[in-house]
Amino acid sequence: MLASQLGETIKNRRKELRITQPHLAELAGVSTNTVYKLERGQANPSLEALNKLAEVLGMELTLNVKRNIE
Repeated sequence: MLASQLGETIKNRRKELRITQPHLAELAGVSTNTVYKLERGQANPSLEALNKLAEVLGMELTLNVKRNIE
C-alpha cells in the first residue's frame, strides 16, 4: 500500500513536470529500472535513491513520529 502510494505520487509529479522516466533517472543518478519499478510500487529503493529523486522533482522526504492511539 505505501509503496504504491509513493510510486503514484512520484509518477504524478514527474508527469506534472513533463519529465520522462529515463530523463528523471539520469537527472537523479539512478537506474531507469528503479524509476520504472518505483512508480509501479514494485521497488524497495534506498533512502538515498528516494532523496535523489525527490530533489530532482522539487519534493522532500519527511519522517514524522506517530501519536499513540489508545
